[in-house]
Amino acid sequence: MKLKQLYFPLIILLTLGGCNEKYTPKPRGFFRIDFPEKGYKPIKDNYPYSFEIPVYSDLIADKDRNAGQFDSNVDFPKNNAKIHITYKEIMPGYKSQSSYQSDLVRANNFELAKLLEESRKFAYDHTIKADAIDEKIYLNHNERVYGTIYFIEGNAASSVQFYLTDSVKHFLRGALYLNEVPNIDSIQPVIDFIRPDIIHLIETTSWN
Repeated sequence: MKLKQLYFPLIILLTLGGCNEKYTPKPRGFFRIDFPEKGYKPIKDNYPYSFEIPVYSDLIADKDRNAGQFDSNVDFPKNNAKIHITYKEIMPGYKSQSSYQSDLVRANNFELAKLLEESRKFAYDHTIKADAIDEKIYLNHNERVYGTIYFIEGNAASSVQFYLTDSVKHFLRGALYLNEVPNIDSIQPVIDFIRPDIIHLIETTSWN
């Protein structure tokens, strides 16, 4: 009987002592993402634009009922991401081979000005979630491709957007989307991986 009386207080003391231990939650982890080796291929479909896309992606026509005839998506199935491409013909039927200076004059037409403003608005609509937006001008005089790239930092739905035009007939807009909740800590590796692919797409763009 006395032995049981000694054990009981000892068990109580050990139990209370264990309650003083602090629980430290483990930091949230993310799945490891294995990326393929870089490589590029030209698109083969009959579009009024041409560019090269990664070998681990596919160019798929946009089947949305509101999509234009030449709208498309560069699909990254393993990364759950896409570059959404929209295309507009500024001046249908225009075939002049005028100089770059003449093209700049024509760039003042209402339709192009409207498209430029829409592109800028689409990019800056993300300022509510974005930490910063960095604009880069792109000029390729040889291929008559001019545009702006918007790098959008933070938990925005689209982290990279751009537009390209010859300032006369063609206007192309692109936006990167990930089919994930925009948590920058988890999606940043995918964004960092695809950004060079977007730059390569832009640098290989030409008009048909």
